[in-house]
Amino acid sequence: MLIWLIIAVLVGLYMAWNIGANDVANSMASAVGAKAITMKQAIIIAGILNFLGAVFVGCHVTETIRKGIVDPSSLSTSIVIYGALSALLAASVWITIATWKELPVSTTHSIVGGLLGFGIVAGGAINWIKVGEITAAWIISPMFGCVLAFVVFSILHNTIFNSKRPIKRCKIVAPTFIGLAFFTIALSFLFKTPLGKNLEISEITAIFYSGIIGILAMAGGYFLILRFYSNTSNGIKSVESTFRWIQVFTSCYVAFSQGANDVANAIGPVATIYTITKTNELSSSVEVPFFLLIIGGLGIVLGISTWGYKVIDTVGRKITELTNTRGFTIDFSAATTVLIASKMGLPISTTHAVVGSVVGVGLARGLKAIDLRVIKNIVISWAITIPSAALMTIFIFKILVGIT
Repeated sequence: MLIWLIIAVLVGLYMAWNIGANDVANSMASAVGAKAITMKQAIIIAGILNFLGAVFVGCHVTETIRKGIVDPSSLSTSIVIYGALSALLAASVWITIATWKELPVSTTHSIVGGLLGFGIVAGGAINWIKVGEITAAWIISPMFGCVLAFVVFSILHNTIFNSKRPIKRCKIVAPTFIGLAFFTIALSFLFKTPLGKNLEISEITAIFYSGIIGILAMAGGYFLILRFYSNTSNGIKSVESTFRWIQVFTSCYVAFSQGANDVANAIGPVATIYTITKTNELSSSVEVPFFLLIIGGLGIVLGISTWGYKVIDTVGRKITELTNTRGFTIDFSAATTVLIASKMGLPISTTHAVVGSVVGVGLARGLKAIDLRVIKNIVISWAITIPSAALMTIFIFKILVGIT
C-alpha cells in the first residue's frame, strides 16, 4: 500500500504543477495583458498568493472533488486506488498537452473527465445528472462572464470615455466599482462559507457586513482618487492609471481564491488514497493532512514559475487588446460570475469565466477586436477536455490493473 501512496503523492505534485502552469492565467493574464504588472511580477505574486490560498484555505474545499461523480461503495479499495490514480494522471497529462499548446482548459473538468472514465471502466455507479451539471459549466461560465463583462465595460465606456470630462466622471464611477469589488470579495469570504460558519454569521449578516465593507471601500477610494487627480492632468491616460491598481488588487484576490479552490483537483484523489492506505477502508468524509496541502501549494508554485507564462500570453494578449479598465472589468466580471453561480449552486469553471469575460470586453469594442482563430482553438480544447481525460483514464487504469 505504501508504494501506491508514494506514487499518488508524486502524481498529485505533477497535477499541482499543471494547475499552476495553466490556471495562473485566470488571475494574472488580464493584469499582464493590460501592462499593469510585468510577467515576472505576475508570476511572483501569483506564486505567493496561490500557495497561501492552497495551504491555509484549501482544506475547506478539498473534500468536494471526490463527491458526486462516482459511487465507490460497491468497489474494492484496490480498485478505488487504481481509479483515483488513473484519473489524476490522465487529467495531468491532458493539462500538460493543453499548456504546451498554450490553451486555457478547466482543471476541474479535466479531473471530472478522469473520474468519469474511472466510473465507466470500473463499473462504479456514475451520477450522470451530476456529470451533466458540471458539463453545463462549459456553457454557463463563459456566457455569464461574457455578458457581465460586456455590460460592465459598456457602462465604463459610456459614462467615462464618451464623456467630455472623463476625469470628473471617473471620480464618481471608479469609487462605485471599487465598492462593488470589495463587496464581492467580502461576500465570497463570508456568505455560505466555512469562515462564515466558524464566525457564526448568518447569510443576512454576511450580506450586511459585506455591504459595510463595500461602502467603506467606496468612500476610501473616492478620497484617494480625489488626491490622485489633484496632481494630474485631465485625460484618458489618467483614468487608465486609476484602474491600474484596482485591477492589480482584484487579480490578487482571484489568485488567492484560485489556490484555495484548485488545490482540490490535485490532492483530492491523493487524500482518498492516503485514507485507504491508513485505514484500509473507504470513508465518506476524509480529513486532509496538512502536508498534502503544502505539497499541492508547492506544486502550484512550481507550475507558475516554469510554464505559467504560456497561457498568460494567450488569455492576456492574443484574444483581444487589453487596457487597465478592460483588465479590471475582466477580473471583476469573472469573480462576480464565480461568486453568483457558486452560491446559487450552479456549476462553474473559473477558467471559462475568465475567458468569457475577456471575450465580453472585446465584443464591447466590436467583433473585429477579437481574434476568432484563438477563440476557436480554445473552444475546441474545452469541448474535448472531459472525453480526452476519460479515455486516457480508461487506458491507464487497464495498464495498472494488468501489471498488478
